[in-house]
Amino acid sequence: MTLNAANPIAEPGPLLEVRGLQVEYGRGPGAIVAADSLDLVLKPGEIVAVVGESGSGKSTLAKSIIGLLPEAGGISAGTIVFDGIELTGLSERAMEKIRGRRIGMVPQDPGGSLDPVKTVGSQVAEVFRLHPEEGKRSKSEIRAEVIRLFELVGIDRPAERLKQYPHELSGGLKQRVLIAIAFSLGPKLLIADEPTSALDVTVQRRVLEVFSKLARDQGTAVIFVTHDLAVATDLADRIVVMRQGRILEDRPVADILAEPEDDYTLRLLREASPAAPKTGLAAAATDRDKPDAAIEVRGLTKVFGKRGAEHRAVDDISFAVRQGTTFALVGESGSGKSTTARMIMRLLDPTSGTVKIHGNDVTSTEGKDKRELWRSLQLVYQNPDSALDPRLTVRDIVAEPLVNFRVGSRLERRARVAELLDQVNLPARVAGSRTKELSGGQRQRVAIARALALGARTIVLDEALSALDVLTQAQILLLLEDLQRDLGLSYLFISHDLHVVERFAHDVGVMSRGQLREVGPTAQVFSNPQSEYTSLLLNSNPGHRLRELVAATSH
Repeated sequence: MTLNAANPIAEPGPLLEVRGLQVEYGRGPGAIVAADSLDLVLKPGEIVAVVGESGSGKSTLAKSIIGLLPEAGGISAGTIVFDGIELTGLSERAMEKIRGRRIGMVPQDPGGSLDPVKTVGSQVAEVFRLHPEEGKRSKSEIRAEVIRLFELVGIDRPAERLKQYPHELSGGLKQRVLIAIAFSLGPKLLIADEPTSALDVTVQRRVLEVFSKLARDQGTAVIFVTHDLAVATDLADRIVVMRQGRILEDRPVADILAEPEDDYTLRLLREASPAAPKTGLAAAATDRDKPDAAIEVRGLTKVFGKRGAEHRAVDDISFAVRQGTTFALVGESGSGKSTTARMIMRLLDPTSGTVKIHGNDVTSTEGKDKRELWRSLQLVYQNPDSALDPRLTVRDIVAEPLVNFRVGSRLERRARVAELLDQVNLPARVAGSRTKELSGGQRQRVAIARALALGARTIVLDEALSALDVLTQAQILLLLEDLQRDLGLSYLFISHDLHVVERFAHDVGVMSRGQLREVGPTAQVFSNPQSEYTSLLLNSNPGHRLRELVAATSH
């Protein structure tokens, strides 16, 4: 047998072929088509990013391939061939032999994917015990392999971390544990469903480099589901753009950046572009000499652990959030951002230092005084799914603070809820809905409405946009700016997304290992960083290929 002289090196055949895939939720005339006639081909070592807004069908495509659709969903047409095997007709037992060994998956939510009563090290080690066909290993060999995997995905102090439980790790560290589990058996195909949405930019960059290395060195193919187009353009060979269950574009990254064919792709690029125009309030000049501070922190410190084994989570930091402005806290996972927020909210006692809210010292506030503090200071969490009770209607969720503080009659509370829903641009009809019936952006609007229920003047936003796609992010940012302008709100904005911070925040504080490395006006800090760590963060920011495109088209 001889090779074709004109083509001495044969092109590798496809590892994955998806043809005419249709996925429906429900049956009969009322069935919802979540994936409509999808075609996708993936070669060994190729990285394909699947992008689109919430509900576009990205995760449905990913879960169809690995056979993890929810019970209500089913494949009604099409084929999925992986490594020569037709997957659509396989039994669950047969699929179990493929998952993990040949197809790995990194889920989006580390909090719901890790067992809270097992150490993270034992959960990674469990993979090797469940797959003895990969070769019998001693406990010490498995432990060494777990440490190697933790090092691979950038987990610091790996030998110490493997003994910890999920609740002892930051969100970013928990996500890295899930990536280590997915990498553990060296699969041919890795499906990553929003794996970096909870990670700060430096860790994000390190994780993306691991994906690239696997594809380059081991021929692992990657399907990277993300709402972050900047990350997609840095990592992928091709981008698949999805909307309303359909594929709009499937082209090489360079082609999509140079000349998007669909208007929707162009909108995604504009919102994701690091050079996108700043939103109104962040770009506007503000009175920096204004004395009033919504939040004033001085010498704030939090030490965990006992003497001899102390961990200074927050170390003598000071900053102020000026009334009517947005102050952003940025930094890596574990830098102390969320611990600072919890102390400001009086959910955690500081070891030393002071916290003033609207001029009042609340450092030691307890009991009734703490409840009164929460009238003017509210928190919006990262994940509305875990913050909002799925058993309650939207009306009851928004009214909950009014009920707890015994504000108004039932009719007055109902009117207040209607007013709040209108303020956050939600139609009145959603009042009777439950959160599972809403999109991610709508759920976050409900969370914001609840935070405003008691007339709060200052809101702490803890990664409140990180789980949203770029178009929904833009809508929520505009909403927050409108509320700030109309109600005079002040925001403490905790985020790892430097693009959003640059566009939204008036001032910024950069945290690392519990310390504030730099504080100042956002435009000044981002254009002329004075700290090496700030420079590192900015240089790690995704979107290099997008920036190159913007620079090329601006001349």
